[in-house]
Amino acid sequence: MTTGLPPHAEKSTPPTSVEPPPPRVERRSAAALHQIGASLGTLGWTLVGLAIAATLWSLAVATGRFPEQLFPSVPQIYSAGQGLWQEGLLSDDIIASLRRAAAGFVLGSAIGVLVAVATATTALGRNVLQPVLRVFSPIPTIGLVPLAILWFGLGENSKVLVITLGVFVPVWINSHAGLSSTPTDYLKAARCLGAGRWQTLRKVILPEAAPDIVSGLRVGAAMAFVLIVVAEMTGTTAGIGYRIYQAQLFSQADRLIFCLLVLGVIGALCDVTINKASAPFIRWAKEQH
Repeated sequence: MTTGLPPHAEKSTPPTSVEPPPPRVERRSAAALHQIGASLGTLGWTLVGLAIAATLWSLAVATGRFPEQLFPSVPQIYSAGQGLWQEGLLSDDIIASLRRAAAGFVLGSAIGVLVAVATATTALGRNVLQPVLRVFSPIPTIGLVPLAILWFGLGENSKVLVITLGVFVPVWINSHAGLSSTPTDYLKAARCLGAGRWQTLRKVILPEAAPDIVSGLRVGAAMAFVLIVVAEMTGTTAGIGYRIYQAQLFSQADRLIFCLLVLGVIGALCDVTINKASAPFIRWAKEQH
């Protein structure tokens, strides 16, 4: 018996497979993790990471497989730092190291950015200065310490020179890369609008290269605190590097580790400061992403 319907309508249509929605448990877990991360913030997560590292260190020490003199516990490290503070050594060391690191960072950064402008925007800098810097930039800055001592003695000048040279290299490399990679369309548009060479540099090239310059400054700041340890090992009686060297000579691992932690905290605070201070100049780059 016919139904009066078209032949294809009498056939049953197979059900369409529909993927089940993601489990509510997974969505709730992701939302909970996001809420926890937002509430903790950068500082909170940093403290969580440090707490985990301290716990793992304590567990490793508690196994008894490592000599206590070389692997002190967390309370011993804290007691060593407390002793340095009560003796009045820690504050003097921090001030001395910050003064040297700041002087070297400011000089190295200023010279690095200015030289990068020359090598990226002028024919003389690109053809003459840049090849020379490419030859000397791979030389380890630590290897220049003896030369700096020969030139300037054991005083403050040699220490600042070592830090300045160490900061100069990453600042110049990053700044040169940013300044020399300005899109050609931007430069043509500036010329069509009647902008001169100085206006193009100030209004087009420098803003475009700002993220790379800031990256170089952050790397340079980290390099300054790396080199402060080497610079303060000779010819000084105060500084975090000097205190680390003394702790190594007298096998005081607790003091040595505490001074390294102090140096790390100061370096991290400087990096955060540079990042916050430079945020208004590179906001446009973050908005593009």
